[in-house]
Amino acid sequence: MPKLNWGILSTAKIAVEQVIPGMLKSDKLNIVAIASRNLQKAQSVANTFDIGKAYGSYDEIIDDPDIDIIYNPLPNHLHVEWTKKAVQAGKHVLCEKPLFLNPDEADELIALSKIHQCMVGEAFMVKSHPQWSKTKELVDKGVIGELKLYHAVFSYYNTDAGNIRNISEYGGGALWDIGCYPVMTSRYIFGENPQGVLATTVLDPAFGTDVLSSAILEFPEGKRAVFSVSSQMTPYQRVQLYGTKQSLEIQIPFNAPTDRPTRIILNPGDILQEKISTETFDVYDQYQLQAEDFVSAITENNNPLNSLEDAKDHCTIINALFESAKNNQWVDLTY
Repeated sequence: MPKLNWGILSTAKIAVEQVIPGMLKSDKLNIVAIASRNLQKAQSVANTFDIGKAYGSYDEIIDDPDIDIIYNPLPNHLHVEWTKKAVQAGKHVLCEKPLFLNPDEADELIALSKIHQCMVGEAFMVKSHPQWSKTKELVDKGVIGELKLYHAVFSYYNTDAGNIRNISEYGGGALWDIGCYPVMTSRYIFGENPQGVLATTVLDPAFGTDVLSSAILEFPEGKRAVFSVSSQMTPYQRVQLYGTKQSLEIQIPFNAPTDRPTRIILNPGDILQEKISTETFDVYDQYQLQAEDFVSAITENNNPLNSLEDAKDHCTIINALFESAKNNQWVDLTY
């Protein structure tokens, strides 16, 4: 089967620094074009990565008949607009998270994807990393007993007023940027949606974005996910799962490095950690794996790892978290 051809919609930092280098490691796909609103910028990136075609507009790359898949790393508020245009042009789309800022936008895109028979996935690269599939396997097998609590912390420090993560109208803030990771992974590990949420946020007085947010997600049968995320705190990340028999810790859950192994730690309740066991994972580039998983979903006619329906649920939950923080009360969820 011939390799599918990708077009990169924008020279966004995540595309240039993470996604393109990861994809170029794969022998299962081709990157044939890149676009920018600035043609010189597109040509520069194309030259750096030996990409054959550079375009000075997003419409041009979407209209390129040689392209099968569009990767969309545009700012959050542009995700739906350009994903719709790509689908209407007959392209499959892997769009950066969060795909939606408003769940009401989802149904039209779901319908369009069916009409044009195009697959659309939300780009959560972490779900392609073996440390997460192994964690899911251990939980489902009951290795930690009955899972009761998911706990996560994820943070970085960014006070650049010009950065899109700090621009409210672009979908900036900690919850949209990184809070979506514990929302997605807790749903993945529990295997279901939360029924209600409670949240608090601290807003930057200049940006108007949330810079420290904490949340409780109430899952069926009294199970909970608890997390805090911050865009103005020392960089850190960790996920811990607590069961009736053991706890499980993913040490680098979201930004798994490409130059050293990662590991998960199982602890049977030993506070001194003298009886822990570890599982180490070889070096993987989760952006390479993400692209390969999306190609496989298309060629094998399977659902993507993060479907449009999943993206709608993620969006619904995050909007409920903002509503909870604003009104200082629990919010019940319907999907």
